[in-house]
Amino acid sequence: MGLDQYATARKGTPIKREQEYTVTLADGTEKEEKEYYYEYEDSKELAYWRKHPNLQGWMEELWHEKGGDVEFNCVDLELTLEDLDKLESCLDDEALPETAGFFFGTDSSIHYAEQDREFIREARAAIKKGYTIVYSSWW
Repeated sequence: MGLDQYATARKGTPIKREQEYTVTLADGTEKEEKEYYYEYEDSKELAYWRKHPNLQGWMEELWHEKGGDVEFNCVDLELTLEDLDKLESCLDDEALPETAGFFFGTDSSIHYAEQDREFIREARAAIKKGYTIVYSSWW
């Protein structure tokens, strides 16, 4: 287990899908569950990070600034050109917020420094081509 983080470029109308699965309960009985998710006409992964806690902290602060009011886990955060500019400025100033969490690992900002900048370059290019940029994480 740990912090997994993704940045995706999406374009087109979201298509709602459902997945059915069986859950075994503590008493041994089985229960059918249904989960819904969305697929996009055009979607591509721009970046994947494994345990980059300070980036997670920065994204969580942005989530709350934009009105997010639920736990910042398994949610989509849309990133604009302005958001990418702010992120780049934080990277330039080495000012990502120090962030800790049980599953987050230790600071990996130096390890991911080049990948963070490459993500920003690719995200800007994708926005110019009409894509929406989304950050999400799971821990």
